[in-house]
Amino acid sequence: MLFELLYPLRHQAPWLGGLNVLRYVPFRAVMATLTAMLMSFLLSPWFIRELQKKQIGQVVREDEAAHHQVKRGTPTMGGALVILCLLVPTILWADPHNVFVWTTAAVTAGYGVIGYLDDYLKINQRSSAGLAGRYKLVGQFLVGGAALAYVFVPRAGMPADWMDIRFHLAIPFVAFSKHPIVLPGWLYGTFALICVVGMSNGVNLTDGADGLAIGPVIINALTYLVIAYLTGAVVSGIVLAKYLSAIGPETREAISKPEVFFSFAKYLDIPAIASASELTIYCGALIGAGVGFLWFNAFPASVFMGDVGALALGGGIGMLAVLTKSELLSIILGGIFVVEAGSSFLQTSYFKLTRRLTGEGRRLFLRAPFHHHLEKKGWPETKIVVRFWIISILLALVSVAQLKVR
Repeated sequence: MLFELLYPLRHQAPWLGGLNVLRYVPFRAVMATLTAMLMSFLLSPWFIRELQKKQIGQVVREDEAAHHQVKRGTPTMGGALVILCLLVPTILWADPHNVFVWTTAAVTAGYGVIGYLDDYLKINQRSSAGLAGRYKLVGQFLVGGAALAYVFVPRAGMPADWMDIRFHLAIPFVAFSKHPIVLPGWLYGTFALICVVGMSNGVNLTDGADGLAIGPVIINALTYLVIAYLTGAVVSGIVLAKYLSAIGPETREAISKPEVFFSFAKYLDIPAIASASELTIYCGALIGAGVGFLWFNAFPASVFMGDVGALALGGGIGMLAVLTKSELLSIILGGIFVVEAGSSFLQTSYFKLTRRLTGEGRRLFLRAPFHHHLEKKGWPETKIVVRFWIISILLALVSVAQLKVR
């Protein structure tokens, strides 16, 4: 919005020439990060007090570990403020005409509504059950499916570079131009939708300890910020020649032309999607909102995210993966979320299978998702959280390294 309103004014007066900086994605990404962080720091104390006044507190199951029982009544649904601090800076600093930004923001908001209904039912009924799982999944598939259909269906105004590769999968550590996986539209669409819904539920299942989910979310957002920028950014040959001192005079003369541009994506042999760079602003806002929330969610937490935040942020990360062609990479980068969701799926499936075969259900883990298994093994909550963060950082480093190791 600010880009649309202020950027055209740069020629109106000499002192407005500084508005030219708004054309640069990195500047707007930094401003979105700072805006989101400032909003979170300023609004969170008031928001937490309002949650306490309205007695919107965490519902804890009786079979939870003893150290979780003390969390009963801690304000929850803090994710609603995270969404606000994410979407407002995105709207302010992103290009309002960018289809990728708006579809990602729409999924974030839509999944937030689903999470809100789940949290509302839990609090209203004083039960940890909330919205039935099948209804939650139906809502997630409908919202995610509508958003993906909007960016996949050909129509006027859609970026040509995106439409050419929209059904292609990029393999990590493999050159995209040489070995893309090209799928039929229906198959790719199904896979992309599972990616979005799966990541949303993965983040939600990870949100079971103070700071456990938001830490990897921030790390994922920072990594996607790098990927999104490299996927879409181009540099003028004139600028490149100005700052590269190692090139010879002939090369400098050849690239110092207005029509010459350098594409990071072409150089790294990753998917090149010009419009994807605008997602950097969304990622920056997510980092800022996440850091602001972590300030109050760190052990011992003053507020919990709730499903309203976990489902929304997970859905946003899933959309980032799809729109930057990082669907397969998200399995590595979001490894924490994959393990948490996978452990719950395996636990449930194995229990049902053994009950059908033997009449008695058996479990693979002491409890699922996996961080609860570690709690049952005697791991302190803070140790689990910090080690999950460390693993997430390592996975992020691998994800960034594969951009060049091809």
